[in-house]
Amino acid sequence: MARVTVDDIHAARELLREVAVPTPLMHSRVLSEAIGGPVYLKCENLQRTGSFKIRGAYVRIARLSDEERARGVVAASAGNHAQGVALAASMLGCKATVFMPQGAPLPKVAATRAYGAEVVFPGPSVDDCLVAAQEYSEKGEGGKEGAVLIHPFDHPDVVAGQGTIGLEILEDCPDVRTVVGAVGGGGLMSGVAVALKGAGNPDIKVVGAQAKKAAAFPPSLAAGRPVRVDVQPTMADGISVGRPGDLTYSLVTALLDAVVTVTEESISQALLLLLERGKQVVEPAGAAGVAALLEHSYAVRTPVVVILSGGNIDPVLLAKVLRHGLAGAGRYLVVRCRLNDRPGALVTLLSELAELGVNVLDVMHERVAARLHVEEAEVLMHLETRGAEHSEEVLGRLRAKGYTLS
Repeated sequence: MARVTVDDIHAARELLREVAVPTPLMHSRVLSEAIGGPVYLKCENLQRTGSFKIRGAYVRIARLSDEERARGVVAASAGNHAQGVALAASMLGCKATVFMPQGAPLPKVAATRAYGAEVVFPGPSVDDCLVAAQEYSEKGEGGKEGAVLIHPFDHPDVVAGQGTIGLEILEDCPDVRTVVGAVGGGGLMSGVAVALKGAGNPDIKVVGAQAKKAAAFPPSLAAGRPVRVDVQPTMADGISVGRPGDLTYSLVTALLDAVVTVTEESISQALLLLLERGKQVVEPAGAAGVAALLEHSYAVRTPVVVILSGGNIDPVLLAKVLRHGLAGAGRYLVVRCRLNDRPGALVTLLSELAELGVNVLDVMHERVAARLHVEEAEVLMHLETRGAEHSEEVLGRLRAKGYTLS
């Protein structure tokens, strides 16, 4: 099996000098206070195309022969790899065809097309897209070979390109003791681990974070080989991968100290924290490392660097995830309240909430329903509070005033 060395990563960095932006390393006071030691954010959400993927895609395509580039390239992706391949192909003068899942975020589809790629939707999952891309690369026409498949993670050039992030981390934080980042197929953290342990200190801990609903590495590591799992829908679509790569599995097994899973609630709370306190717009997959830090702080030694792997989030999804994060933090309440159907009853209820300092976001007033007595009405309210304690205070006050809540 092919290997990836720190020399490969240094060579990839030379290829990327005029292509990839050396992204900033930002200190996070709120996360540092949360775990009791320095935490820094490696902001790949500020990279060209909005994620780290341009690094590996460019290195892979740049190393193709002229004849291979003339055949064009093909890729499968939920969005970030698609954009990285599309931009890299346009910079290197070759045609790109990208297979994306049906229902892929519209901003990612639009950006991929804007970089010059042709976009095809073969099925609902990334795995469907990868099968279609492989078939496309094999078919060719008139006896000619088909387009070259640019795998999203399972190729030495891709891993080496992603590993350049590790070199930048070592330069900006030479005393780093733990690096945490998202894992889907494993290309990012495999490359980073090669760089850190080869060019830095082999005792640096490297921790991967997978969405619990799409976690192929834990069962694969338990089985001693890559195994396929049925992934469930997750907001972290960028790391929803059903099977680790053969190369990346071998590197993760050899070099990562842990692969942990994170819940949807932790991801949404991490995204909210990054936006509200860190002023960083990050997609759910990009926030998985911060979610891991919040859920599994016992697994790290400070100073810690967390890689924010991408920032390409659909504004509609952002609104939903922020609401989810607010609810998880106890700052968003949905309350169904029953009251007497008489003039002024709703005003009285809203006045109670105003006295408690609650922001009423939405109200739905219902008078006719089989579950209600003729003299009753029901109000469904969406409320913004100051946190979990404030929410409990609000619910307690309303019950004390005789309101029936559900």
